[in-house]
Order: sequence, then C-alpha cells, then structure tokens
Amino acid sequence: MNKGRKAVIVLTTLFFTLSLAFSAQAIIKIGVLAKRGAPKAMKKWGATANYLSEKLGDKVVIIPLKFTAIEPMVKNSKIDFLLANSAFYVGMEKEYQAKAIATLINSRQGKSLKTFGGVILTTKDSPINSLKDIKGKKFMLVKFSSFGGGHMAWRLFLDNGINPKTDFASFIEGKKHDNVVLAVKNGVVDAGTVRSDTLERMEAEGKIKLSDFKIIHQEKDNFPFVHSTRLYPEWPMAALKGTSPALVTKMAAALKSMSSNSPAAKAAKIIGWADAADYTPVRECLKTIKYGAFAN
Repeated sequence: MNKGRKAVIVLTTLFFTLSLAFSAQAIIKIGVLAKRGAPKAMKKWGATANYLSEKLGDKVVIIPLKFTAIEPMVKNSKIDFLLANSAFYVGMEKEYQAKAIATLINSRQGKSLKTFGGVILTTKDSPINSLKDIKGKKFMLVKFSSFGGGHMAWRLFLDNGINPKTDFASFIEGKKHDNVVLAVKNGVVDAGTVRSDTLERMEAEGKIKLSDFKIIHQEKDNFPFVHSTRLYPEWPMAALKGTSPALVTKMAAALKSMSSNSPAAKAAKIIGWADAADYTPVRECLKTIKYGAFAN
C-alpha cells in the first residue's frame, strides 16, 4: 500500500471518528419563558447556555417560549429543563411531575433577592388611589397565565373583596410587560399590573420615568423594587420527568456554582442560583384564584 493511500485511509478514519463523536454529543434543551419577547430572552440567557455547555461538556441551547408554548413543550418532552415563572412551575409539577432543582437569585442595587412581587400601577395624575377605585375601570394584566404580571394582583384583589372578572370594566391582556406599562402611560387602560422590577428596568432602558406613575397599594418594606403584593419565591430551574437523574444532578451543581461576576450572571442580571425554594405559597395563590391545574 503506497503512502498516499495510507494517508487517505487515516484521514478518512479520523473524519468518521470525529463525526461520530460530534453526533454523539448530547444537546440539552432549556425552555425559557420569553416574557419580554424572544430577542430579549436570548440576550439575557444566551450566556448561561454558554456557561452550562462548558460546565457540562455537552451543548446547551436556550429555546425561548411564548406563554402558550410551555405546556405543549413539557407535555411532549421537547425540552429537558424549564425556566419559567413560579406559577408555570407548580402547574407543570402537578400535571407532569417537573421538579425544581434551583431557584435564581435576582440582583438589584447590590442586593440578592430570592423573591419577587407584583406591582399595580396607574398614571401619577390618575384619580385612582386605592384598589377599590379600580372598580368599573379598564385594567390590563400581562397574560392570564402570568404570575408576577397577573396572578399576584388577582389574588390581592380577591383578598380585598374585588373580583377582576366581574368588577372591572375590562380585564384584558397586554401580552408583554412593556406593553402593559405603555398602555397605562398612554391612557389605553386606567391601571395595570406587571411583575416587580419591570418599571425599574424600563426606566434604566430609557423607556419610561418611574415618576410618571403612581403605585397602588404599595408595600413598604426592604424589598428594593416597588410592589403592591406579597412576595413569592423567584423563578426555578425545573427538570422534566424524563430528564436523567445524573444530568439533573450535574445541572443543579453547575447552576449553583455560577459566580456573580461571571458573564452568564451579568447578562442575566442575577447574583446566581440557590437551592430550590419552597413553592407552597405559589400553589396557595393559584388555588385562591382557581387557575390552571388548580381550577378545581
């Protein structure tokens, strides 16, 4: 056998070996609720995928999901992990045995936050000054499936004897948090609700001035975001039922080892990740408003 032919055989063998190795590499899919749209979700979580790919040794990809896309993706096992609001998590836990493996630690003004709330807003010159003043008015939430931008305020209204479905002139969706804030600002609706930190982030982006709004039923505590509701545990990373236990263990460890000054944490504007929180308060909220898996 001449040297040229040997070289071809060696190169061919190497090519197929590398091809097999590449094709054997697992692709780990994390579905992420894109509450402010897919581009912003990728900008926020893309660096986390890069970080996890390096830590786990397999390619990790982020799949931005609309609110309506989450359950089908979980039900049909199209993703391995889910990063979504706490209400989506407890629903997927009840219906499809998803399991929280870590809870994100949010960051604001140098403080680490494992909880968040909902804020009810109107314009600074509005005659609305209390929850009861919203009766008969046009009210917008983000989505009926939004926890911080819907369920929290919904529960607060019910706890105060106000039924949004029957007591408001309209109870409608804005689809995205930014849309709700701008709808209130422009007088499309009289008041609305978004998750805490939305107003501060939009102000930082130059889209609004917080001073142009009035916060209804504002809670006075040490939490650094304005909010109207009680606080609930932050978003969890959840493993789907079919995800291998070994991968779940590795994923949890990789998340919790993320440092606050890593590119992933900075891009996501978080401190990092902690052990999974207790999501009982979230279940209680959904039972109160009789939503989704807890409707009955």
